[in-house]
Amino acid sequence: MSLPLIRPDWPAPARVQACVTTRLGGVSAAPFGAFNPAGHVGDDPAAVAQNRTLLRAALPAEPVWLDQVHGCDVIDADAAAGGTADASLARRPGRVCAVLTADCLPVLMCDAQGATVAAVHAGWRGLAGGVLENAVARMGCEPCGVMAWLGPAIGPAAFEVGPEVRAAFTARLPDAGAAFHPGRGDRLHADIYLLARLALAGAGVTEVFGGGLCTVTQAGLFHSFRRDGRCGRMASLIWLRE
Repeated sequence: MSLPLIRPDWPAPARVQACVTTRLGGVSAAPFGAFNPAGHVGDDPAAVAQNRTLLRAALPAEPVWLDQVHGCDVIDADAAAGGTADASLARRPGRVCAVLTADCLPVLMCDAQGATVAAVHAGWRGLAGGVLENAVARMGCEPCGVMAWLGPAIGPAAFEVGPEVRAAFTARLPDAGAAFHPGRGDRLHADIYLLARLALAGAGVTEVFGGGLCTVTQAGLFHSFRRDGRCGRMASLIWLRE
């Protein structure tokens, strides 16, 4: 059984491998079906294990799964088997960095030499707190040599937030106001893709690809917590091959 996977369209070095799962191809029952690799959402553990086995067939090793907390910590996946963090990086071939999302933005990164890769879970709290900047800094290379790919996330038409979210971003990103547009009452529509691009630009990263896939409106393809409440997760994964 071959798992449907999204492959990033970006000019990464050939040894950089990456993919994103969808909600298709797994064995989970509703409301987590069909493919859900997340063990923390209430799905049947046996189904999660079988889904992870299906995913493992497309990877060189078991992913380094994180306990994500909407924070800014980055772990070294070469040295740790997991941990509480919202990003990981690897320099060792075959070490698979992974993040789980269902509306939050997954960001995959690599350097131009194909020596370092990173996976970042960027919800609005992590974005506002600097998780992307932290990940770029931890990669240890010149930011101008880093490229990033923005995976499927909640689109601006569906992402309604309060004024406190805009305040959190404009306090640290001067141009962040452009990512917010009026909604109902005091609510605002936020463009998480633009916010990520602004954060990356502030960190010196200008080669940014992807964006534009909406987890909320593309219901046949993606899980969405905003749309469904209880649901599965997509996995975004990146690694280096020998």
